[in-house]
Amino acid sequence: MRADVGGVAVAEGHFVNGERLDSTSTFEVRSPLEWSTKLADVARGTSEVADLAVGAARDAFSSWASLGVGERASYLRRLAELIERHVEEIALVECLDMAMLHDSLRERVIPRAARNFRAYAELAERYSPRVWNSQGTHNEVLRHPAGPTVVITPWNAPFMLSTWKCAPALAAGNTVVLKPAEWAPLSCSLLMDLVDEAHFPPGVFNLVQGLGEEVGARLVADPRVRRISFTGSPETGRSIALAAAQNLTPFTAELGGKGPFIVFEDGDLDAAADRAAAMYDDAGQVCLAGTRLLVSEQVLDSFLERFRVAVDRHVLGDSRDPATTLSPLIHPEHLARVEGFIARAVAHGDRVIFGGRRWREGQLWYEPTLVAPHSNDAEIVQREVFGPVLTVQSFGDEAEAVDLANSTPYGLSAIVYTSSQSRADRMARALRAGTVWVNCFLVRDLTAPFGGIGLSGVGREGGEYALDFHSDLTTYQVREATTRG
Repeated sequence: MRADVGGVAVAEGHFVNGERLDSTSTFEVRSPLEWSTKLADVARGTSEVADLAVGAARDAFSSWASLGVGERASYLRRLAELIERHVEEIALVECLDMAMLHDSLRERVIPRAARNFRAYAELAERYSPRVWNSQGTHNEVLRHPAGPTVVITPWNAPFMLSTWKCAPALAAGNTVVLKPAEWAPLSCSLLMDLVDEAHFPPGVFNLVQGLGEEVGARLVADPRVRRISFTGSPETGRSIALAAAQNLTPFTAELGGKGPFIVFEDGDLDAAADRAAAMYDDAGQVCLAGTRLLVSEQVLDSFLERFRVAVDRHVLGDSRDPATTLSPLIHPEHLARVEGFIARAVAHGDRVIFGGRRWREGQLWYEPTLVAPHSNDAEIVQREVFGPVLTVQSFGDEAEAVDLANSTPYGLSAIVYTSSQSRADRMARALRAGTVWVNCFLVRDLTAPFGGIGLSGVGREGGEYALDFHSDLTTYQVREATTRG
């Protein structure tokens, strides 16, 4: 069955072994733009569907792994071309499904998905194994495909993040079972249509839809699975890690962030304020966002004046409208979660400087909110809200800025504004973060390692790091023989 989603036909079934597969039960998918609008009744995966999908991936693994790197890369490039041809449809469906700004999806996010496949096709093809001589032996490091891989992705930017994880697995020679988040699964269903059109061999790339505690749990516990890649909450990450440990299945996870946004007195305050206001983009549902504003006490008032002007330029509205800059939250449950953070903050003595309420009753928009915490130990400082909520604190010197920045259990990203190169170098070495941006944000080189420290995750993705994760590595040593043949 297919649902009409904004004029685009979207398959509601799973995609297993090259075919669409229905389930006996379904779950509703609704649009955050208008919660009364049901978009689709999506097949609800069961343990039987999980078994079929992993079985298909296992059966297809040997032939896929035995293909030459160039032949696998050709499939990835064909898929990239098809994504580029269908950017408009994918962007519209994802906009309706999870409410990210349509223009952003069409111009930046969905095209990035095509680049993911091209980038890993190229990286896999140009791989040159380490070769060296040692103690009278010739040595090489060989990569071997690891096996069936389960990829579980979040509901924010689901199409792009799925391709970011699946592309290196496929390029490395693994087969994949993709399980998208149940709150926004529809664009990933479109991806499977393109996989079919690109003529991927059956079983190489599969899709299972459903609830995490049901079908997701079954997928990650399957002993036939040899790699697991997950993006989501720390709570779910812990559960997956426990399941992976039972089978000693290598596991990588990106688990969110609580990034510091550090503004020094020598930084460009106008640029910093504009960039800080952009942390509200996508309703703050961005794990990399710098949600803790840490500002030098010397320029705090001046920065906040500029920041408020920049925030006031935001426009809340329909994500399909080019004038809109702030989208709604994904789901009523998530809106209630964000509201709970603010209610508890106020109850514990934190001060709401602006915002702190719904934009319109009965809808999912939440106003851009800034909170001055009563203490650095406040929940609003220490836990990820994942909504349009920032905190602001001041610091006296560089050492205090570092202490505040490193004071949460997270460590995914950090943003620094300074005009001093030496200070930038010192901060990059002192901050506990997987990525540190100085005077910029969200500049992503696909060859760079990506991941978090502490509660923000385990392992690294990106470039050769991802290809190594999705491979079994062999050190091959040969002592020179006296004869050959």
